[in-house]
Amino acid sequence: MTTRRVPVGVLGTGAYLPAREVSNAEVAQRAGVTAEWIERKTRIRARRYAADDEATSDLAARAARSALADAGVGADQVDYVVVATSTPDSPQPPTAALAQAALGATRAACFDVNAVCSGFVYAMAVARGLLAVHPDRRALVVAADVYSRILNAADRTTAVLFGDGAGAVVLGPVSAGYGILGFGLHTRGDAHDLITVAAGGSRLPASHDTVDAGQHYFAMKGRAVKEFVLEHVPPALDRVMDQVGVRRPLIDHFVPHQPNGNLLDDLVAKAGLDGATTHRTLEEYGNLGGASIPVTLHAAAEAGALRDGDLVLLAGFGGGMSIGTCLLRWG
Repeated sequence: MTTRRVPVGVLGTGAYLPAREVSNAEVAQRAGVTAEWIERKTRIRARRYAADDEATSDLAARAARSALADAGVGADQVDYVVVATSTPDSPQPPTAALAQAALGATRAACFDVNAVCSGFVYAMAVARGLLAVHPDRRALVVAADVYSRILNAADRTTAVLFGDGAGAVVLGPVSAGYGILGFGLHTRGDAHDLITVAAGGSRLPASHDTVDAGQHYFAMKGRAVKEFVLEHVPPALDRVMDQVGVRRPLIDHFVPHQPNGNLLDDLVAKAGLDGATTHRTLEEYGNLGGASIPVTLHAAAEAGALRDGDLVLLAGFGGGMSIGTCLLRWG
């Protein structure tokens, strides 16, 4: 028997950015650079840091409430809560379970996805798979990260880039021809050493030695990451467009992960997406890890930039090394 698949799309978007704004001048002082150097190298002007009493699940719950309100869906109507994060509250329990408790989404099955900065697209793909054969169900997909807690403030290659935030979407059934048209998920595990947090897991459990060695900090080989992105992301975008039968000139909006403004310029040019509107939030918020895409998508939706029938291309890329692409028709 063939199961009828139903179209699944975005019913609502939401975001939460912490109140504390951190300027380039503040970050520059600790990193041993200037505010002008940060903006020239990254295009980032500011970022937000979570308050001392805020953890990843708190940001996730706030973004989720925003998305639920936008969709007109109650927390008790949600069947799945999927949280994409690489900075969980703790190794256990899942951050999604904590967000569920805060929301009161008591009927939902909850779990985390970790594909670092591609996590939101990976989480959407998982949720879409769950919903495609269940026409009456709803999924809450949240991406939240608190990178400020794992940064070495003296490392100018990483400390100047990241902020904290969360974004969310509610997924559910949409009209034929709308919603998610295609996905592409790809991992190059042979490049796993380009982005790391070495300690705190089963290979290097937390100890005085790992703390003294700074192995709990986020580390990145910036030049190699840039080369990876420019080599592997444009072909991944081509594959998802080919899957759907769409050519570049038809793409209305490009919503990529927001790692660095100069890298984004190079990526748009290399991918041949100059004709699309590339949405950016990094100037105000920096690199939000997995939350970059949903926060930027929400900003575009809230501004009224996304119109009925527009083709929207999402692209995540990050540690692993992972790439996640998604093409959807807005409406």
